[in-house]
Amino acid sequence: MWKPILSAPFDCDLELAVLDEDGEHALVFPCMKTRKGWRNAATGAYLDIHPTHWRDWVPDKTPADIGNSISRSP
Repeated sequence: MWKPILSAPFDCDLELAVLDEDGEHALVFPCMKTRKGWRNAATGAYLDIHPTHWRDWVPDKTPADIGNSISRSP
């Protein structure tokens, strides 16, 4: 289940949802919230993103469009 981005924990591998010109999407790589911002958990590179929701990263999960599932989140 997707959770509001303000509740995202620090220093954990997370799956993030973002909005772009094509709509809502889940990023296909794990991200980590740090005191300096969001970074790619695999490469360590900092990201210029503004995620809307998060959930625990599940390794080897097939990426999928999150569509309306975000709108049903608390």
